[in-house]
Amino acid sequence: MTDDYLVRIGRLIRDARQHRGWTQAQLAEALSTSQSAVNRIERGNQNISLEMIARIGEALDSEIVSLGYAGPMHLRVVGGRRLSGAIDVKTSKNACVALLCATLLNAGRTTLRRVARIEEVYRILEVLGSIGVKARWINDGNDLEIVPPAELELDAMDTDAARRTRSVIMFLGPLLHRTERFRIPYAGGCDLGTRTVQPHMNALRHFGLDVTATDGSYHAIVDREVTPHRPIVLTERGDTVTENALLAAARHEGVTVIRNASSNYMVQDLCFFLEELGVRVEGIGTTTLTVHGVGYIERDVDYAPSEDPVEAMSLLAAAVVTESELTIRRVPIEFLEIELAVLEEMGLDHDLTDEYRADNGRTRLVDLTVRPSKLRAPIDKIHPMPFPGLNIDNVPFFAAIAATAQGSTLIHDWVYDNRAIYLTELTRLGAQVKLLDPHRVLVEGPTRWRVAEMMCPPALRPAVVVLLAMMAAEGTSVLRNVYVINRGYEDLAERLNTIGAQIEIFRDI
Repeated sequence: MTDDYLVRIGRLIRDARQHRGWTQAQLAEALSTSQSAVNRIERGNQNISLEMIARIGEALDSEIVSLGYAGPMHLRVVGGRRLSGAIDVKTSKNACVALLCATLLNAGRTTLRRVARIEEVYRILEVLGSIGVKARWINDGNDLEIVPPAELELDAMDTDAARRTRSVIMFLGPLLHRTERFRIPYAGGCDLGTRTVQPHMNALRHFGLDVTATDGSYHAIVDREVTPHRPIVLTERGDTVTENALLAAARHEGVTVIRNASSNYMVQDLCFFLEELGVRVEGIGTTTLTVHGVGYIERDVDYAPSEDPVEAMSLLAAAVVTESELTIRRVPIEFLEIELAVLEEMGLDHDLTDEYRADNGRTRLVDLTVRPSKLRAPIDKIHPMPFPGLNIDNVPFFAAIAATAQGSTLIHDWVYDNRAIYLTELTRLGAQVKLLDPHRVLVEGPTRWRVAEMMCPPALRPAVVVLLAMMAAEGTSVLRNVYVINRGYEDLAERLNTIGAQIEIFRDI
């Protein structure tokens, strides 16, 4: 390798290490080498093999170099362009991964329509494939057909793929009905600080599941004599916690009542899918779900998950920060009404069409047109709440929106330990974002955006917020190492280009 390449690779490794929050000594320990060796590598003063680059990328959960991989590594963004026209919202990432986990309940064939082709889905499919589930893309790659084996090969589970997604935690609910002993790796995914899995364990204990966490895995033992004899009260109204409880209750013969349940969009989609499997669920859309379980399920089902309200919010934010007129089609309005109410208070000029039904026949959709608006900071702070409050995943987009508004906006992201910290990356693009504590930022607007070259934050929504800000900045910016964006968005750069953005996908090597 040339000295120039060594320096460039060293910078990529240094930036990836710093974004993970590791010291050189910590990376050296993970690689079984010395801190001085890591220092030489990062300074570009040491020859480095492709094998070592791959090991570093695995240790940092970051794609330093892509070999034979068709996906993007970096984005070059020419900003200051106005968006125009119309764009459709894709199906929900979070619903799709829950439905993939739910296919483990069914001995029959499952067809899922318009599944999001994103890295998070690919990781779950890799895990399912490793344990014997057959999955294939059909209808020009738009739909997914899934056929489970008679017996799962759980000992062959792809642990590398499993560790790269938090969604694997939702295997616990369906697997407890398939075998009395199994293990799954610790859940990975975005770097959002400590997120305890204890609420999952508390809920599933009612179905006889006992989990011990050792050696990087959850070791599960199921006691078939234990069944719910009273309502299950979730200690956290979390989406995946509720989904895990639903997945366990679906194959429990009898009635299970789940209280303090999430009623968010992905939970509702899972409930609709369970009903296709013959499981009756009462209380969909409320915080109390009553599940009439079925001991054995073998049905050929066809289901279309609804559209993603967080992607809809992303596109809405893109229109706001670029001062564009844009129509966003197929918006699941039930899950964006609070956000729109807040934006209307801030002065957003927008129109909604009459409502129509999603392909699942249940979710309410509209087409939303956003126009350039003179925004002012909201009087109250921006903070998430469980549905029907402002969606937790939509909070980061208000940082970019608030940066375009006149005045001071307080954003209180109380759910995650350190996601708010990543919003301060907007300061490198000209925004005034002051970190008050790990959960709160103060955003001063309006902003004169400027270009920058920077690493992608390791959390999905803040990463997209940075991309949107780059689209607003006059000139050319570079966003490096965008794997995290591909975890949750399908062909985002290409789709933004169809409505007027100028984003080039490239790789260093």
